[in-house]
Amino acid sequence: MSSNEPKFAELLAACTRSAVHLEMRDAYAVDNEADDFETWIRTGQRDTDPASEYWAPWVDLISSTVARGVTVRRARIVSEPVSDYIRYEHAATDVNVRAGEQVRWLPRCHASDLALPGNDFWLFDDHLIRWHHFAGNGAWVRQEISEEPLAAKLCAEAFEAVWARAVPHDQYEIH
Repeated sequence: MSSNEPKFAELLAACTRSAVHLEMRDAYAVDNEADDFETWIRTGQRDTDPASEYWAPWVDLISSTVARGVTVRRARIVSEPVSDYIRYEHAATDVNVRAGEQVRWLPRCHASDLALPGNDFWLFDDHLIRWHHFAGNGAWVRQEISEEPLAAKLCAEAFEAVWARAVPHDQYEIH
């Protein structure tokens, strides 16, 4: 991220109505999750304490955003049977939900006929996109900010199509 690109918290702070996030990878190799993921693989235990050092910044950010009247939704398209990483994500998604996010899961086989962007993204107030670029191994590469109207329209339509088919977190069973 270059120094002139806004941080995620700044983008969320400027948001007035909605923030939606579409995740389409079956595995991520994000640096700040590495230790927690390794522990989960070894022990099956996942940090789900919203007040923990790991979760508190996210919980505070999302809960304050939702308290301002912004709707925060996250949809995940996943292959089934799911990867270990998706099991890991699912094991702690209740923390996201308790913070105020609405989360849904869509098995990839139900997304075949949907027009989807090539990258994960956050879309803020239906016009500002934060593209997420990852390496083939799931490592974070960079973000890209765009306000290109056709791309924002694609993201909004793709997200809503996924959301309409996806299963709410509390009803999604890992396969």
